[in-house]
Order: sequence, then C-alpha cells, then structure tokens
Amino acid sequence: MRHTTRTVVMACAALGLTAAVGSASAAPASPPTARQAAVRQAAKPVLVDCFWHPQVRPGDFILACGDGNSRLVSLHWDSWGSKSARATGVNVVNDCDPYCAAGTFHPYAVVVKLDRPQPWKKHPQVQHYSRITLTYPGARPAQFGRVVTYPLWN
Repeated sequence: MRHTTRTVVMACAALGLTAAVGSASAAPASPPTARQAAVRQAAKPVLVDCFWHPQVRPGDFILACGDGNSRLVSLHWDSWGSKSARATGVNVVNDCDPYCAAGTFHPYAVVVKLDRPQPWKKHPQVQHYSRITLTYPGARPAQFGRVVTYPLWN
C-alpha cells in the first residue's frame, strides 16, 4: 500500500509539473508594441512621425509638426508596400484667419501616397518613406493645388 500511495503521489506531481510547463509554453507572448512591430518590419518602409517614432498604417498623422495646423485623420490604407503606400482620409487644415491661434479647422477629403523609401538616419537598417503626395478629389484649402507633394523628415 505504501508503494502504491508513493506511486500515485509521484504520478500526480509529474502530471502537475507537465501541465504547468505545458501551460507556460503555450501561453501567448505579450504583443509587441507598435514601435517594435514597425522596426521589425524592415522589408516594408515606415512612416516617421513628429516624435521620431516609426509608424505602419497609422490612423492619423501630423503634417505640420511645429504648430499642428495640418493633420491627416481617419486614414484607411489600401496598400503598404516596399515601394509605396496609399490611403484615403481627411486632411484637417487650419485657415489661420485672422491668425492661426484664432483660425478655424476645415476638413478636406484626401488621397495620400507615400513613396521614395530610403534608409532612416536614426535606424539605417529600416527604410522609411521620404515623400508624401496629397491629392484632393474635391474641395481643398484655397492656397493648395489639387496635388501637393512634400518631402518627409528623416
């Protein structure tokens, strides 16, 4: 009887250890942060934001880092590739009338294209889009053309 009790105790301990080890290895790893995921995705370029963080398919993006008077919002990405990316969204622009602090923000539908990937100075192993093109299919700010292209910071 003593031998049987010891065998049962040892078997239960072994099963408990196996379950604990199996559960630990099967537990999902904590999800990577957006920055870690963006940096790891070296095959596809990133979009560098005003705070020098790499972004992949961001929902919004500040174009005027100094004053925030132009921002892309509600971005829906159709593609994000090794050569270019394309999204539709809204460009919210301050009319700065009579001056920027007292101005009014106006929304304009926009098509966004990112291209010209090149090594990012902060992380040369990571490619970043270096140019953004905004196309306004309808209304647009008075001072803007239908298509506007800007270099992106590095």
